[in-house]
Amino acid sequence: MIRFIIVGAVLVVAVVTSLIMRRRAPQAPTGGGSSLPMQVDRNDFVNPGHEWLVVAFTSATCNTCADIQRKVSVLETKSVAVHIAEFTEQRAVHEKYSIDAVPAVLMVDSQGVVHASFLGPVSATDLWAALARARDGLAQKTADEHCH
Repeated sequence: MIRFIIVGAVLVVAVVTSLIMRRRAPQAPTGGGSSLPMQVDRNDFVNPGHEWLVVAFTSATCNTCADIQRKVSVLETKSVAVHIAEFTEQRAVHEKYSIDAVPAVLMVDSQGVVHASFLGPVSATDLWAALARARDGLAQKTADEHCH
C-alpha cells in the first residue's frame, strides 16, 4: 500500500513540475492551419535595397529551426539578403505577418512579393532550387515585358 502512495506522490510532483516548466518557457508558435503571407513590407527586414530577401521565421524552442537557419544563411549573397526572425526577439514581426508556426521561410523580391514559401522542414536543395526558380522567373517576366 505504501508503494502506491509513493508512486502516486511521485506522479503528482512530476505533473506539477511539468506544468511549471511549460509556463516558464516561451512557446514557439506551432498552430495548425497556417497560411503564409504573399506580400511583405521590405522595410521590416534587413537590407531592403537588396534584389531578393529570404526570411526564416524561427524560434529558440524549435528543434528544426536551427537547421533551417543554417540552410538559409548560405543563400546570402550581394543580391540576396537573409533575415532570421526569431520568435522571442522579433515577436512583433511574427504577429504582423500572422506567422503562427515555425519554421517558415519566405523568398521575397524587391517589391515585397513572396515568390516561394515553405512551412516546416525543408532541404537545402529545395531552398536553392526555389530561389533559382523565383529569380529566373522574375528575370524571364522582365525580359518578356521588354519584348512586347
